[in-house]
Amino acid sequence: MLDSFEILTTSGVVLWSRSYAPVSAGIINGLIREVFIEEKVLPGANIADDASAARNPPYKKDQYTLKWTTVKDLGLIFVAVYQSLLHLSWIDKLLDNLRTIFVDLYRDQLKKPHTSVVECEFDNYFDQQIRELEGTAEHNVHVSDSLTDNEITPPSSSDAGVDEPPPPLPTFLKAPSKISHSTSTSTDVTPLATPDTSRPNTPLAGHILVAKSGPKGTSRRARKAVSTSVNVSSGDEDPKKRSKPIKAQSKKMRRWDADGLADDDDDVSLDYSATLSSANGTEELTKAQINDISDIKAEDSGTRTGKGQFILKDLDDEVHSILAGASAQKSGIKAPTGGVVGSSFSAISGLFRNVIGGKVLAKADLDKSMKGMEEHLLKKNVAREAAVRLCEGVERELIGVRTGSFESVETTIRTAMESSLRKMLTPTTSLDLLRSITSVTSPSTINPLSPKPRPYVISIVGVNGVGKSTNLSKLAFFLLQNDFKILIAACDTFRSGAVEQLRVHARNLKELSAREGRGSIELFEKGYGKDAAAIAKDAVSYAALHNFSVVLIDTAGRRHNDARLMSSLEKFADFAQPDKIFMVGEALVGSDSVAQARNFNAAFGAGKRGLDGFIISKCDTVGDMIGSLVSMVHATGIPVVFLGVGQHYGDLRTLNVKNTVDMLMV
Repeated sequence: MLDSFEILTTSGVVLWSRSYAPVSAGIINGLIREVFIEEKVLPGANIADDASAARNPPYKKDQYTLKWTTVKDLGLIFVAVYQSLLHLSWIDKLLDNLRTIFVDLYRDQLKKPHTSVVECEFDNYFDQQIRELEGTAEHNVHVSDSLTDNEITPPSSSDAGVDEPPPPLPTFLKAPSKISHSTSTSTDVTPLATPDTSRPNTPLAGHILVAKSGPKGTSRRARKAVSTSVNVSSGDEDPKKRSKPIKAQSKKMRRWDADGLADDDDDVSLDYSATLSSANGTEELTKAQINDISDIKAEDSGTRTGKGQFILKDLDDEVHSILAGASAQKSGIKAPTGGVVGSSFSAISGLFRNVIGGKVLAKADLDKSMKGMEEHLLKKNVAREAAVRLCEGVERELIGVRTGSFESVETTIRTAMESSLRKMLTPTTSLDLLRSITSVTSPSTINPLSPKPRPYVISIVGVNGVGKSTNLSKLAFFLLQNDFKILIAACDTFRSGAVEQLRVHARNLKELSAREGRGSIELFEKGYGKDAAAIAKDAVSYAALHNFSVVLIDTAGRRHNDARLMSSLEKFADFAQPDKIFMVGEALVGSDSVAQARNFNAAFGAGKRGLDGFIISKCDTVGDMIGSLVSMVHATGIPVVFLGVGQHYGDLRTLNVKNTVDMLMV
């Protein structure tokens, strides 16, 4: 098992790190000091540009083994730390792959001059490679148990006499206060000062705390007068004659009626957007604002089909595309567009090691293992109700199954587990949003009974702070790539700044669409304190009148257990008549996701309609603990349509069921 992995610069800045167990900072400091500073390069080491990690001999200190590789032109060092007792045959491949992916993703940021911050959202890429390489190694162990050391680890070269100078000297790393991911705050080329890790017996002069000096030999009244005079704001004021401060009046409480609307007295103060006279709410950008909007490469988030449709990628497609592109660049072969990820089921299969193959499995054989599997799913943030149902499905699949003499029990268990998870996560209806929009905006002209063209209406709902407005803007960027004319309706009339937030998104997206010449976008707003359902209805009418293709309706966040706030959603659905209602749920929410999904699904009227899909936000913050989406799908039977994986407009992905299953099984 890997203990730690760090990506750092030669100037001593840690760009990204992942720790599975506490590792002393002196371990990596020893590698930096002896290999890079003191140049005690072992025979066979190769510090040339883009050299494979297999060509660098391992550095051993205490009970740890460190494997490393570098990127000389960017001044990067990649270090993997693991226990010396272990033999990780895939560690060199991991270092090489992560070096390729990291350089491909962040080369532009690292080479940009005067950069003070490098945003490294690298967790998902790291987790994907760990899963794939561990799964491949486990598969190879079953195929052949007699691999020699030379077959597992390529021999080191003897290029010890390389004339090229070593990378710039790095500094020691500070011991982390807690295990966490790191982001850099500086890209200075000058190395930081090397801290003294030893503690002196006698403290230095600058380390001794000295009490503040004060008036000595004076009376208590004199000392009080001196200390009071320090706080006097003007020399003309006498502290003895100053009046006591008047207590500030408390903030006046805002009053809301039964429908959730502000009283008439509060209307003017709430409507901060009243200065805009245009109905669409857009405003002209200054030259400086235009320059601040960075271009977004659409190909990073999706691919375009032969018919011109823009289809979103999932995470596995992105990772394999990067690796295949780097490999093709070296070999001169055209990179393939797809890829299959190897799966790793070591965690779950370990629960079944005591089950003997070649027998008919009974319930008694699986009771203990099923309990362990349930606990494993709970650790993955799956709600207990969903975990129990999943285990029951696997148990039904396995009871009565006879394992063959040459068929491993692990293979039987893996097949059953995949089947149960896929049944839960695979949608039963079509998720082709582009096709649904086209069928409404451009119906068939052959059938005379076809309805007239109209705008396609999508509404976004959810609890407070889950990222509704942010994911709405990501969805708008995806639709702009497909040349749709979009109208954003600002129907969050409660939260201060909600309209202004959408105005900024609409302004940025309008500039990006103008640069690429794809689609168009406007904002429909009527300020604050108004009836949200009426604004949504007016927005749909405005869109129909001005030939908009899609209407994206933003709504106010509300607690799922507040009956008064949830009741207004039924009126909203009746007025706006949305074609799709997507609920934004957090990947961080935990077991409460079940209650949120059920309450929102039932809030639009009994027997009328419910939710059409989930958008799971903040997936880039939880690693492989993605159990909340399993819980929400289990509670409602409603599929996951999109995943939010970052802070940019292009950070929207579709759900890969196989990838999700792999992450749950790790």
